[in-house]
Amino acid sequence: MHANSQELFLMKLNRRIFIKRLFLSGLGLAGIIYLDSFWIEKYIIDWNTHDVSNRKNDKIKIIQLADLHLKEIKYFHKTIAEKINRELPDIIVFTGDTISRRNTLHILVELLNLIDPKILKIVILGNKEYDARVTLADLKQTFAPYNGHVLVNENYVYNKNNRTINILGIDDFLNGNPDFTKAIATIPDTSLETVVLNHCPEYTETIDELNKIAKIPLKIVLSGHTHGGQVTFFGLKIYTPAGSGRYLKGWYPLENTKMYVSKGIGTTVLPLRFFARAEASIFYI
Repeated sequence: MHANSQELFLMKLNRRIFIKRLFLSGLGLAGIIYLDSFWIEKYIIDWNTHDVSNRKNDKIKIIQLADLHLKEIKYFHKTIAEKINRELPDIIVFTGDTISRRNTLHILVELLNLIDPKILKIVILGNKEYDARVTLADLKQTFAPYNGHVLVNENYVYNKNNRTINILGIDDFLNGNPDFTKAIATIPDTSLETVVLNHCPEYTETIDELNKIAKIPLKIVLSGHTHGGQVTFFGLKIYTPAGSGRYLKGWYPLENTKMYVSKGIGTTVLPLRFFARAEASIFYI
């Protein structure tokens, strides 16, 4: 074989090797993205802990479960329940979109049966409960045997040892009638620290504005709804649903309060997450 022919052969061989390696690398990357999007970020829950108590003793421990979108009970739901039972929080707050269809109330019961029934559960509505046409009576009846209370523009007074706080549940911003003024009218003692549960973060701006006059000592607003974007461009927002406002995930300081927006646990529309890993959070108040 002449020298020129050998060089040409080697060039073609190297090109084939390069294309093959590039193809295999692409397959590998696609596999990693698939595994991450359809498994890791959906089913391996990111547990975050936040201490906003500013105290050494008598802390109140709250676990937030946002946007479960229950359709069936899978293994990761059982791991969530096991984690909750180990943590033994004082309160679990379900901050909306717990279910997406009316005929899934029995699945919610399956989940509740996995969790210690003695733990107090405070529940608010999200837009999906309204979309599913779940009646308030049915939802209350479902949670009642599990020490659960559904709040719609109303307050729950929680006592622990020498501490008392308010937990204020706001109706859904998109499909309900959120009314912060009506809600605070149900508070017997407005001097107490107050935790607000508000599904759509956009309405928190209204809460913040109204509280300039009301001056309720709002400790924190716990929200969700955004799914952290669910599918993002490496963490940058591509789309968030109506009611999200300018918010995506994590902490947001407003003028009169601070809000935490959970990325939530379930998915909607697309059954995947990308750079928006599912989360559950523990708060010390």
